[in-house]
Amino acid sequence: MSWTGSLAQLPGIATARVYRREWLRPDITAGLVLTALLIPAGMGYAEAAGLPAYAGLYATIVPLLAYAVVGPSKILVLGPDSSLAPLIAAAVLPLAVTDDPESALALAGILGVLMGLILLVGGFLHLGFVTELLSKPIRLGYLNAIALIVVVGQLPKLLGFDVDASGLIGEIGGIGKAVFGGDIDPVAAAVGLGSLAVIVAFRIWIPRVPGVLVAVVGAMILSAALGLTDDIGMVGALPAGLPLPSFGGVDWGDVGQLVGPAAGIALIAFADTGVLSRTFAARRGEDVNGSTEMKAVGVANIAGGLFGGFPISASGSRTPVAEQSGARTQLACVVGAVAVLVFVLVAPGVTAYLPDATLGAVVIVAATALVDVNGMVRMWRMSSVEFGLAVAAFLGVALVGVLQGILVAIGLSFVAVVAQAWQPYRTELVRTADRPGFHDVERHPGGDRIPGLVLVRFDAPLFFANGEIFDEYVRSVVAEAPTPVEWVVIAAEPITGLDTTAVDELVDLDTYLEGKGIQLAFAEMKGPIKDRLIRFGVGDRFDATHFYPTIDSAVAAFRDRAGSAGDPAED
Repeated sequence: MSWTGSLAQLPGIATARVYRREWLRPDITAGLVLTALLIPAGMGYAEAAGLPAYAGLYATIVPLLAYAVVGPSKILVLGPDSSLAPLIAAAVLPLAVTDDPESALALAGILGVLMGLILLVGGFLHLGFVTELLSKPIRLGYLNAIALIVVVGQLPKLLGFDVDASGLIGEIGGIGKAVFGGDIDPVAAAVGLGSLAVIVAFRIWIPRVPGVLVAVVGAMILSAALGLTDDIGMVGALPAGLPLPSFGGVDWGDVGQLVGPAAGIALIAFADTGVLSRTFAARRGEDVNGSTEMKAVGVANIAGGLFGGFPISASGSRTPVAEQSGARTQLACVVGAVAVLVFVLVAPGVTAYLPDATLGAVVIVAATALVDVNGMVRMWRMSSVEFGLAVAAFLGVALVGVLQGILVAIGLSFVAVVAQAWQPYRTELVRTADRPGFHDVERHPGGDRIPGLVLVRFDAPLFFANGEIFDEYVRSVVAEAPTPVEWVVIAAEPITGLDTTAVDELVDLDTYLEGKGIQLAFAEMKGPIKDRLIRFGVGDRFDATHFYPTIDSAVAAFRDRAGSAGDPAED
């Protein structure tokens, strides 16, 4: 295929080739409405990540344009996000030169490029499944912790003072000391709290009007009219022109230290993006390929990192705005990106009148959207184990550190999975008079056993951690049987895995039962598991007479012991 043919297959190009005239007006309208959120949100999240506010605009413009060409979703809005800001700060600020925003920005750009490369390679290798490492409990605990970290981090800005402390506990202590010590700047606090009140009021009573835009514009007008630029902290004017690739001061040692954080941020960013992309595609009756999505987000991050940006993901707050404003295609995001670009080129001095306190209010409101107390309550009611994982993720992220906390929570998830498989549900099966088949004796204690026959079910793969438990359980059921046992039949359908240690346990169990004159058989064992028995060299011991296609056929063979042992199970 020629390069022109490959370009024509890009989602954005394909949409342009079939674009309809009636889509133009809603796309332009949605793009302009979206701009009202892109500018303050981008700047606010950049500051939350410890970067210059203008970097948030660069991290908005370039990724939106790149994704519009290569992204499979027609209305997904990419950009800076509150859930990534603490991770970026945790990765970049320890390596940056103190009080040098350009150093932090260069490192953040490298972080974005590395993250994009990881996603791009992952997309080509079809590794979208790795996002399942972030289970629902982990995501729930992580997002609630992120919300707390972001809100606490923005409170000093909202109230007009600085806190010289690290870590959540240190920051909370510093904030308390400043508040009770009278360090609050009354003018900054009035502007910040007023902005916060405006945003919340519009969100509650006039949701169709973007309260963020009203608060930002109102704060800038107020600052200019009252001459507040010398009294409280301001964002400052934007640099002239557009950014070019610049990674001065970054050495290969810094790059090496950013690889690990880039992988962690890539995992979280794509997990959020993948869920959001599938959700909005389903609403529109469309289908989004996960690997294509992963590659597209990777390209967008590489492009943004090269041109003054930092790691970004899909936005759960701006994407719904685009949809509700009538966006039809990727053109809405292109319009939004171009509008932000025009703002940067035409009115860079306007932000000199934007108070830091107002941006703090914007970020705080956005972060509170991550809080899900009801989700934690539901998790507690559904599963105490998963609730424990959510709490562990929350405490790990909040107290230990964002990246470290996530790794701890993922590790705990693996421990929970192993523990569940280590002590799986197992039961004896009995017959009941009111329904056909064989059923759990724990749920049907009045069920009937077949004299001389023990039916056992083990609801897990057999592996090194539970093979002995399986062996001991079968032996205990045989020992406690009310009548002498002649056959033991394992209802093997739930056994979906088998390793060499478990095979040894099966051989030991068969030897033990054989010594007591008891035959071991398997019913409904899956073909791949039987293949493993053969591959592991015990196919001669467990020949066809050990396997039956159904429990009923195994029971029939037991009752007809003088005849055929039954037909071997089909794969």
